[in-house]
Amino acid sequence: MSKQKIVVLTGAGMSAESGLKTFRDENGLWEGHDVMQVASPQGFARNPELVLEFYNQRRRQLMDVVPNKGHLALAELEQGFDVSIVTQNVDNLHEQAGSSHVVHLHGELFKVRSTVNENHVLEWKKDLVLGDTDDYGHQLRPHIVWFGEMVPMLETAAKITQMADIVIIIGTSMQVYPAASLIHYAPDQTPIYFVDPRPNIRSSDFNNLTVISKTAEEGVPPLVTDLFNSLL
Repeated sequence: MSKQKIVVLTGAGMSAESGLKTFRDENGLWEGHDVMQVASPQGFARNPELVLEFYNQRRRQLMDVVPNKGHLALAELEQGFDVSIVTQNVDNLHEQAGSSHVVHLHGELFKVRSTVNENHVLEWKKDLVLGDTDDYGHQLRPHIVWFGEMVPMLETAAKITQMADIVIIIGTSMQVYPAASLIHYAPDQTPIYFVDPRPNIRSSDFNNLTVISKTAEEGVPPLVTDLFNSLL
């Protein structure tokens, strides 16, 4: 008998409890920078050194954190289910926890790519500076989807969501498009679990929706236990 397909959609709240700052605070700034200065093609063209250092700081920070209980519980789900994780996060904490099928909508912090050939992608954990180039002398940039850029993995994520028997949404407002559109690809009547301490979604918004008003660390492990119990 084939395993049930669980599709997990995760956002910044998934990683916040590991000590990673969410991308924007309430005033839209990141460490004093307007996000468009450090997360847009225009910002990179205007001040590439600032953008590179912004991501260098985030890369260093990622070196100092570990997966939390929520990440670890999701990895355990693979023992009984066919699990795909679609994340808006650029960290690799899902992979560190042991999840084997992770789709990164917004890119990956530990990768860089050529500014000319976007398919030329390299693993990268050290600082990235001006003068770091691909084999043809083109400057490298963070392998991150910036504001105003296409989301190349969105179609892949939509196809995965269409196969879901169960959907779990963790730590994301589901208000930011195009990622927020993914939930609408889930088949009708698919059970949806929404885990967030400040949920901005109501049970009446979707059929078969269960809202769990807890953080990822508090809400995900018991949910995983319940899902395993459903197999008994």
